[in-house]
Amino acid sequence: MEKDLFSKLDKELAGLQGSIVQDVQKVDIARAEIVRSVLEYCWNFWIRFDRIKVHFVLEPSPGVFASFQHGKYPDEWSFKEGFDFSAVSEVSLTDKTQAEGRTGDSIKVWFYNVEKTVHLRMVFQYCDGEHYYKYSGWKRIFAQNILYDQPVSKVKVDKLWEVMADVVKVWYESHLRRNRELLIKHIKANYEQGETFTD
Repeated sequence: MEKDLFSKLDKELAGLQGSIVQDVQKVDIARAEIVRSVLEYCWNFWIRFDRIKVHFVLEPSPGVFASFQHGKYPDEWSFKEGFDFSAVSEVSLTDKTQAEGRTGDSIKVWFYNVEKTVHLRMVFQYCDGEHYYKYSGWKRIFAQNILYDQPVSKVKVDKLWEVMADVVKVWYESHLRRNRELLIKHIKANYEQGETFTD
Protein backbone atom coordinates (compact mmCIF):
# COMPACT_ATOMS: atom_id res chain seq x y z
CA MET A 1 0.00 0.00 0.00
CA GLU A 2 2.71 2.52 1.03
CA LYS A 3 4.74 1.68 -2.07
CA ASP A 4 1.75 2.53 -4.31
CA LEU A 5 1.24 5.86 -2.51
CA PHE A 6 4.89 6.83 -2.96
CA SER A 7 4.83 5.73 -6.59
CA LYS A 8 1.74 7.85 -7.28
CA LEU A 9 3.26 10.86 -5.49
CA ASP A 10 6.54 10.42 -7.37
CA LYS A 11 4.70 10.54 -10.73
CA GLU A 12 2.87 13.70 -9.67
CA LEU A 13 6.13 15.35 -8.56
CA ALA A 14 7.87 14.37 -11.80
CA GLY A 15 5.01 15.93 -13.82
CA LEU A 16 5.13 19.08 -11.67
CA GLN A 17 8.90 19.32 -12.11
CA GLY A 18 8.60 19.05 -15.90
CA SER A 19 5.98 21.81 -16.20
CA ILE A 20 7.83 24.14 -13.79
CA VAL A 21 11.15 23.66 -15.59
CA GLN A 22 9.45 24.63 -18.89
CA ASP A 23 7.89 27.73 -17.28
CA VAL A 24 11.22 28.80 -15.76
CA GLN A 25 12.99 28.35 -19.11
CA LYS A 26 10.40 30.56 -20.86
CA VAL A 27 10.77 33.25 -18.19
CA ASP A 28 14.59 33.06 -18.38
CA ILE A 29 14.50 33.55 -22.17
CA ALA A 30 12.16 36.56 -21.80
CA ARG A 31 14.26 38.02 -18.94
CA ALA A 32 17.45 37.67 -20.98
CA GLU A 33 15.92 39.56 -23.93
CA ILE A 34 14.62 42.32 -21.65
CA VAL A 35 17.91 42.73 -19.75
CA ARG A 36 19.93 42.74 -22.97
CA SER A 37 17.74 45.54 -24.40
CA VAL A 38 17.74 47.59 -21.18
CA LEU A 39 21.54 47.35 -20.83
CA GLU A 40 22.00 48.39 -24.46
CA TYR A 41 19.67 51.38 -24.03
CA CYS A 42 21.26 52.45 -20.74
CA TRP A 43 24.83 52.19 -22.01
CA ASN A 44 23.98 54.28 -25.07
CA PHE A 45 22.29 56.86 -22.79
CA TRP A 46 25.45 56.85 -20.65
CA ILE A 47 27.57 57.57 -23.73
CA ARG A 48 25.30 60.45 -24.82
CA PHE A 49 25.30 62.11 -21.39
CA ASP A 50 29.07 61.62 -21.08
CA ARG A 51 29.52 63.79 -24.19
CA ILE A 52 28.05 66.75 -22.29
CA LYS A 53 30.16 65.93 -19.19
CA VAL A 54 27.28 64.50 -17.16
CA HIS A 55 28.52 61.64 -14.99
CA PHE A 56 26.19 58.63 -14.84
CA VAL A 57 26.82 55.26 -13.19
CA LEU A 58 25.39 52.08 -14.70
CA GLU A 59 24.84 48.93 -12.64
CA PRO A 60 25.80 46.28 -13.51
CA SER A 61 29.05 47.95 -14.50
CA PRO A 62 29.75 47.91 -18.26
CA GLY A 63 32.99 46.01 -17.58
CA VAL A 64 30.83 43.07 -16.50
CA PHE A 65 28.74 42.76 -19.68
CA ALA A 66 30.62 44.67 -22.42
CA SER A 67 33.86 44.33 -24.36
CA PHE A 68 35.44 47.49 -25.75
CA GLN A 69 37.67 47.89 -28.79
CA HIS A 70 41.15 49.00 -27.74
CA GLY A 71 41.37 52.79 -27.74
CA LYS A 72 37.70 53.22 -28.72
CA TYR A 73 36.03 53.30 -25.28
CA PRO A 74 33.13 53.97 -24.74
CA ASP A 75 31.66 54.10 -28.26
CA GLU A 76 32.95 50.88 -29.86
CA TRP A 77 31.59 48.02 -27.78
CA SER A 78 29.78 44.71 -27.93
CA PHE A 79 28.24 42.31 -25.43
CA LYS A 80 30.64 39.77 -23.93
CA GLU A 81 30.35 36.27 -25.32
CA GLY A 82 28.52 34.00 -22.92
CA PHE A 83 27.25 36.76 -20.62
CA ASP A 84 24.17 35.42 -18.76
CA PHE A 85 21.59 38.18 -19.15
CA SER A 86 18.93 36.15 -17.33
CA ALA A 87 21.07 36.20 -14.15
CA VAL A 88 20.79 40.02 -13.87
CA SER A 89 18.03 40.88 -11.41
CA GLU A 90 18.35 44.71 -11.46
CA VAL A 91 19.67 47.44 -13.77
CA SER A 92 20.09 51.05 -12.68
CA LEU A 93 21.31 54.21 -14.39
CA THR A 94 22.13 56.91 -11.82
CA ASP A 95 23.01 60.57 -12.27
CA LYS A 96 26.01 61.38 -10.05
CA THR A 97 26.47 65.04 -11.07
CA GLN A 98 23.90 66.64 -8.80
CA ALA A 99 24.88 69.19 -6.19
CA GLU A 100 24.00 69.27 -2.49
CA GLY A 101 25.23 65.72 -1.89
CA ARG A 102 21.97 64.12 -3.03
CA THR A 103 21.95 60.54 -4.16
CA GLY A 104 21.38 60.98 -7.88
CA ASP A 105 18.19 60.64 -9.83
CA SER A 106 17.96 57.22 -11.42
CA ILE A 107 16.08 54.84 -13.63
CA LYS A 108 15.83 51.46 -11.92
CA VAL A 109 14.60 48.24 -13.53
CA TRP A 110 14.09 45.00 -11.61
CA PHE A 111 12.18 41.73 -11.52
CA TYR A 112 9.86 40.65 -8.71
CA ASN A 113 7.36 37.88 -8.04
CA VAL A 114 3.61 38.11 -7.53
CA GLU A 115 2.55 34.63 -6.49
CA LYS A 116 3.80 32.40 -9.34
CA THR A 117 4.30 35.19 -11.91
CA VAL A 118 7.53 37.12 -12.52
CA HIS A 119 6.98 40.85 -13.15
CA LEU A 120 9.20 43.65 -14.42
CA ARG A 121 9.06 47.10 -12.85
CA MET A 122 10.83 50.25 -14.05
CA VAL A 123 10.80 53.37 -11.88
CA PHE A 124 12.31 56.81 -11.81
CA GLN A 125 13.73 57.41 -8.33
CA TYR A 126 14.70 60.84 -7.03
CA CYS A 127 15.29 62.89 -3.89
CA ASP A 128 12.11 64.88 -3.25
CA GLY A 129 13.35 67.11 -0.42
CA GLU A 130 14.18 66.73 3.24
CA HIS A 131 12.19 66.48 6.46
CA TYR A 132 13.22 66.96 10.08
CA TYR A 133 12.34 64.10 12.42
CA LYS A 134 12.38 64.75 16.16
CA TYR A 135 14.47 61.71 17.13
CA SER A 136 16.61 61.15 14.06
CA GLY A 137 17.22 64.62 12.62
CA TRP A 138 17.14 65.57 8.96
CA LYS A 139 16.31 62.80 6.50
CA ARG A 140 16.13 62.89 2.74
CA ILE A 141 12.79 61.87 1.25
CA PHE A 142 13.04 59.69 -1.85
CA ALA A 143 10.19 59.13 -4.26
CA GLN A 144 9.61 56.66 -7.05
CA ASN A 145 7.31 57.11 -10.01
CA ILE A 146 6.36 53.96 -11.89
CA LEU A 147 7.44 54.15 -15.53
CA TYR A 148 6.47 50.60 -16.49
CA ASP A 149 5.14 47.50 -14.72
CA GLN A 150 4.05 44.27 -16.42
CA PRO A 151 4.32 40.50 -16.04
CA VAL A 152 7.44 39.37 -17.92
CA SER A 153 5.28 37.45 -20.41
CA LYS A 154 3.56 40.71 -21.44
CA VAL A 155 6.60 43.02 -21.56
CA LYS A 156 6.98 44.83 -24.88
CA VAL A 157 10.60 45.91 -25.44
CA ASP A 158 9.40 48.64 -27.84
CA LYS A 159 7.27 50.12 -25.05
CA LEU A 160 10.22 50.02 -22.65
CA TRP A 161 12.23 51.98 -25.21
CA GLU A 162 9.43 54.50 -25.72
CA VAL A 163 9.14 55.20 -21.98
CA MET A 164 12.90 55.36 -21.38
CA ALA A 165 13.41 57.67 -24.37
CA ASP A 166 10.64 59.98 -23.11
CA VAL A 167 12.35 60.32 -19.71
CA VAL A 168 15.87 60.61 -21.15
CA LYS A 169 14.91 63.46 -23.52
CA VAL A 170 13.64 65.58 -20.63
CA TRP A 171 16.57 64.49 -18.42
CA TYR A 172 19.00 65.60 -21.11
CA GLU A 173 17.23 68.93 -21.58
CA SER A 174 17.21 69.52 -17.82
CA HIS A 175 21.02 69.17 -17.79
CA LEU A 176 21.51 71.44 -20.78
CA ARG A 177 19.31 74.10 -19.17
CA ARG A 178 20.70 73.39 -15.68
CA ASN A 179 17.14 73.08 -14.44
CA ARG A 180 16.37 69.78 -12.66
CA GLU A 181 12.79 70.91 -12.00
CA LEU A 182 11.96 70.32 -15.69
CA LEU A 183 12.66 66.63 -15.19
CA ILE A 184 10.89 66.25 -11.84
CA LYS A 185 7.77 68.08 -13.07
CA HIS A 186 7.66 65.87 -16.18
CA ILE A 187 7.96 62.68 -14.10
CA LYS A 188 5.28 63.75 -11.60
CA ALA A 189 2.88 64.88 -14.34
CA ASN A 190 3.20 61.81 -16.57
CA TYR A 191 3.91 58.79 -14.39
CA GLU A 192 2.08 57.20 -11.46
CA GLN A 193 3.42 57.89 -7.97
CA GLY A 194 5.05 54.84 -6.42
CA GLU A 195 6.76 54.39 -3.07
CA THR A 196 8.36 57.08 -0.93
CA PHE A 197 10.99 56.40 1.73
CA THR A 198 13.59 58.22 3.83
CA ASP A 199 17.33 57.87 4.06
